[in-house]
Order: sequence, then structure tokens, then C-alpha cells
Amino acid sequence: MSKTTKTLGLTLFFAALAWTPLLAQDGAADPKAKLYMVSLIVAGAVITLAAAAGAFCQAKAISSACEGISRNPAGAPTIRFLLLLGLILIETLVIYALLVAFIILMVKWGKYA
Repeated sequence: MSKTTKTLGLTLFFAALAWTPLLAQDGAADPKAKLYMVSLIVAGAVITLAAAAGAFCQAKAISSACEGISRNPAGAPTIRFLLLLGLILIETLVIYALLVAFIILMVKWGKYA
């Protein structure tokens, strides 16, 4: 079994473990409760995927910048500026995902259900 398969399996296991209390609730009596349950799962998935993708992209950017600076020390100020600009933009996208998750959680589901 490869390392990637183990990591994916553990991630899915812990996600299922975290969602178990939400799925155990009886939402048959109130359709709004079922809609709210789904919104919790979607909001959690959105922010989890955004944070994971942002962390991966930031690690790749930092690694590439360090490699570029080690190959060309004279270009360090330019590389550092571009690295910081890229990290700011990546983190901005993660913050937008957090805002989307908050919007999903704060919708008044009573009007739509």
C-alpha cells in the first residue's frame, strides 16, 4: 500500500468519523434540519479542501523560491517579493473559502425549506 493511499484512507476515515454525529440525527420530522445538516458538511468540506490546497501551494511556492535563491543569490530581492505576493494571493483565496463557508452556515434556511 502506497503512502498516498494510506493518507487518503486515513483522511476519509476521520472525515466519516467526524460526520457520524451529523448523520445520526433524525431529520425526518423537520426538512430544515436535514438541509442544515448538509450545509454543515458542505461548509466543512469547502474550508478543509481550501486549507489543504492552500497549504500545498504555499509549500510548493516556498520550495521553489528557496531553490531559485540558492541558484541565483543576486536575484533574492525580486524572488522574495514575488514569493510574498504569491503567498498573499494564495492566502486570500483560502480566506475567501472561509467566507463562503460562513455564508453557507449563516443562511436562514427557514425561508427556503
